[in-house]
Amino acid sequence: MPEQLSLLLPVWAGDRPDFLTEAFRSSVDGQTRRPDQVVIVRDGPVGASLDARIAELAATSPVPVDVVALERNVGLGPALDAGLAACRHNVVARMDADDISLPHRFAVQMPIIESGVDIVGSGLLEFGAHPDDVVGTRTPPTDPRDIRVRARFADPFNHPTVVYRRDLVRSVGGYTDFALMEDYLLWAKMIVAGARVANVAEPLVKYRVGAGAYARRGGLRQLRAEVSIQRRFRALGFTTRAQFVRNLAVRGGYRLVPERLRRVAYRAVIATYRR
Repeated sequence: MPEQLSLLLPVWAGDRPDFLTEAFRSSVDGQTRRPDQVVIVRDGPVGASLDARIAELAATSPVPVDVVALERNVGLGPALDAGLAACRHNVVARMDADDISLPHRFAVQMPIIESGVDIVGSGLLEFGAHPDDVVGTRTPPTDPRDIRVRARFADPFNHPTVVYRRDLVRSVGGYTDFALMEDYLLWAKMIVAGARVANVAEPLVKYRVGAGAYARRGGLRQLRAEVSIQRRFRALGFTTRAQFVRNLAVRGGYRLVPERLRRVAYRAVIATYRR
């Protein structure tokens, strides 16, 4: 049976009004199967131009829009948890404020959810200066067993592409405040809980790769987050001791290598790319 869909879109002070407009319009107006509700989470105060653009998009949207205005910037995980509480429908799609959904995204993903799947992601196209400047294609594993195996080493879903069941997300505790890796932790908890998982290899989202993308994946802050999440995975029983040691050695070392090598390692080992 057809199900209704809420679109969850967080916005913070660092987002640009023109990028937000493109993200919103591509995920709502431009969809062959539109969401039935949009939840925009304003994560703390934003500038006047961005605030005005949020109001404009809400007022002119072809579907109902609820704006959750948080008084202070709480970070992505808590902001998404606040947005989930405002979603009217059990099926929720994620979208970032600087990416672009392809027109048939939900027409492809919703039938998979309606078949009984709890979470479905897709491939994505990474672009640079403009949407036609495609610099890479990130293709996730599609077989459910491969997704579960991959999850023990690397994130098996492209977060801006996922559609999932809110009840299951909330039953495992939601995103929580786990900066930098809140989505990866959520997928692990869902898989441990028995989630039915799926991915579509086809890119359904265009992902904006800004300057410094690979620099942000390294450094001591990322290393601390990596160590923390591997400890959480071990405590959950999500990984074995051998996988824990492997992940710390490979993924932890990746955080410390020079940026040039990190780019190569990310594309060859951490994520799956094709041209």
